[in-house]
Amino acid sequence: MPGWIPAIVAAVVLSAVPVFAQDRPSPALDLAAGWVGFADDGVVSEVAVGGGLRWYLSPRISMGPEVTFISGESHSHQIVTGNLTIDFLAPRNGAPRTTPFIVAGGGLFRTSERFAGRPPFASTEGAFTIGGGIRAPLGGRVAIGADARLGWELHLRVTGLVSVRLGGTR
Repeated sequence: MPGWIPAIVAAVVLSAVPVFAQDRPSPALDLAAGWVGFADDGVVSEVAVGGGLRWYLSPRISMGPEVTFISGESHSHQIVTGNLTIDFLAPRNGAPRTTPFIVAGGGLFRTSERFAGRPPFASTEGAFTIGGGIRAPLGGRVAIGADARLGWELHLRVTGLVSVRLGGTR
């Protein structure tokens, strides 16, 4: 094989990389609120609010941190995870479109409890969440959606979300 053929193949492959990078959507800020049900003697219902950032690694795959706050009657929880999100549909012609997605994350779950007449108690353990949802654009930079996830400490989470892109496509 002549030596110039591998050089041409390498040049073609490497010249495609910048074009691929330009197709990635810009980072997104996600804000979410909803219901969390913990498994106990029954289902303990609580309210969750949180937010996260997503950086796109490709047109359909993003990752980033997420923080969720859950408040109960005499306790609270904080969940901090690093998430990987996979959109089933890539943007079309650089514009976002309605897409289902799956998300998985791992990190920490912290619980703080207050008992009458005793000092507050806190514990931290490993956490994970896995689930999916759907996002629909409301314009070039804003999308709304919903997701449902299972996680540890054992819970089911259902939230509505607003996603704001922090810039144009890269």
